Amino acid sequence: MSQSREPETWTARSAVPGFLPSTRAFRFTNTFAPQSLLDVRLPRMRWGLGIGDASRGLCGGMIFAVRDLHEAGLDPPPDTAPPERGSPLYAYLVRRLFASFDLPRGVARYYALTYGPDAVDGHANQKIGQNAPNRRDAGRPGQGQPYARRADVGRRSIAGEWPRIRLDLDTGRLSPLGIITVHSADPRRLGLNHQVLAYAYEQVGAAVTLRVHDPNTALDRADDVTMSFDLARPDAGIDHSISIGGRPVRAFFRSRYRWTDPRPALRRVGDDHPRTGLSPTQAIPYACSASDDRRSG
Repeated sequence: MSQSREPETWTARSAVPGFLPSTRAFRFTNTFAPQSLLDVRLPRMRWGLGIGDASRGLCGGMIFAVRDLHEAGLDPPPDTAPPERGSPLYAYLVRRLFASFDLPRGVARYYALTYGPDAVDGHANQKIGQNAPNRRDAGRPGQGQPYARRADVGRRSIAGEWPRIRLDLDTGRLSPLGIITVHSADPRRLGLNHQVLAYAYEQVGAAVTLRVHDPNTALDRADDVTMSFDLARPDAGIDHSISIGGRPVRAFFRSRYRWTDPRPALRRVGDDHPRTGLSPTQAIPYACSASDDRRSG
């Protein structure tokens, strides 16, 4: 009897140096009191018009702020409760939330993936990137076969977004991700989607495990949150331990990010400069503004 020896499984891993959610992310979770994100003053109105609802979460603002802090080499503030409206930190998180939506294209992308299919139209077993035979004749009577006109959103995520996320992590950059958790054509359900921050991965053969910072997860479990998928079996779905009320991760994408200086947001009322070890002459003047929200569970 001859025995065949299985070849060694190829393994790759990478992590952003110096980053763990338990030490580099906010001490508080994504739980804000019911209140508008900002008030818009309108002519002939004594009171402002409230926009948004903070109780639906500021996940995108939190993950963008965490990356800002990490790239600035700053520790997160020690506060264990979410900042109150009117504070520099609260206004900064709202600004970064707005930035995370990447208007208008970002919201359009969320909607396309939320509305997109879970199953492949046509050949269910067609591999990513593989064209069906006689593609130009597909659908004509007696010629060719139906082909996959639109891959499901999970396959599209794995094929198109994973290489971009891996490049971020391989070059030492945190990678912000939009997470699609619902399937609906109703734009009001876009707020059930979520955002997380990838900081490490391990790939064993075709199996990929991403480690992510989830602003919904408590600090004592912050380093244990993962997403995983199989490059060889993209139709098998995406497993995860993200705190999104038991909803699935249907799809994901790498969000566009641009750094913003977080130091002014670390001011306390009455401080002459942010709590970053800077001298008063190094403090950067900052006028906070806020914008609208829609988010995750």
